[in-house]
Amino acid sequence: MSARAWSAFAAISTLWGIPYLFIKIAVDDGVPPVFLAWSRVTLAAVVLLLLSHRAGVLAPARAHLGRLALYAVIEICIPFPLIAAGEQHVSSSLAAILIAAVPMLVALLALRFDPAERATGARAVGLVVGFAGVVALVGLDVTGDGSALLCALAILLAAVGYAAGPMILSRHLTGLDPRALMAVALSFAAVILTPAALLAPPRHTPSGEALASIVVLGLLCTAMAFVLFGTLIAEVGAGRATVITYVAPIVAVALGVTVLGERPGAGAVAGLLLILAGSWLSTDGRLPPALRSLGRRRAVRPAAAGASGPAGPTDARAAGAHA
Repeated sequence: MSARAWSAFAAISTLWGIPYLFIKIAVDDGVPPVFLAWSRVTLAAVVLLLLSHRAGVLAPARAHLGRLALYAVIEICIPFPLIAAGEQHVSSSLAAILIAAVPMLVALLALRFDPAERATGARAVGLVVGFAGVVALVGLDVTGDGSALLCALAILLAAVGYAAGPMILSRHLTGLDPRALMAVALSFAAVILTPAALLAPPRHTPSGEALASIVVLGLLCTAMAFVLFGTLIAEVGAGRATVITYVAPIVAVALGVTVLGERPGAGAVAGLLLILAGSWLSTDGRLPPALRSLGRRRAVRPAAAGASGPAGPTDARAAGAHA
């Protein structure tokens, strides 16, 4: 992984660790899940469309409208409302932890759809260890409560979408500028979610906290994070990119404890340690190049042929994965 990939990894791990807190604040205030998803998606789409138009990078996306629409449905339209609905009955920490199953789901889907992303050796061990951490964290927390169990299943279904979406992006869409890619995908998602949002508007005006949560979710956790995620997938592939779902729950649990007063048990501590170990192994246990070459300027090779914009692969391994 390049220094650029590690920087994107750190940023996204944070940006996708905080949404669960803000989703919880909004749904507890009475904002319907579909309306919340539509609001953040629409806000992010407007911002990215303006940025993409100003940068002149929208035109190439016209040749990929079908795949972008499919990506929007799988990665955005299905997971966003499901996670918000799930958080109506489970904690923000638990929701984030359930999403940590994404890397394992990527590996399972790859057995059928993308052999280049199959997890082998240390990466496979890391995924297993990380998933064991998820099991240790959630344990019996969702058993014995029918509503919580259904919500947990909804969030796991969202995780399937999160696993499949990056594989579409990695195989077909890495040549696009990530701003244009996500601007078009989010625009499709906003249009698709509009009818459902109109049918289920808030029953009362959202509070200031809920409105602020929607703004944070739209601008930071959606617009900025998705652009960075597109860059990360182009650099390292879908399997490694989704390892952020092992780090983001740590951020989410910390926020749940400090802000919302959630109280994970002793099993959560063991689970967090296993998740950290899984993340380390899944990235081959290597220090970021920025740390290994501290004090030296790292040479950057030209982007692979056929790639454009900030999403272009920067090494032979990445280029081969996204040819």
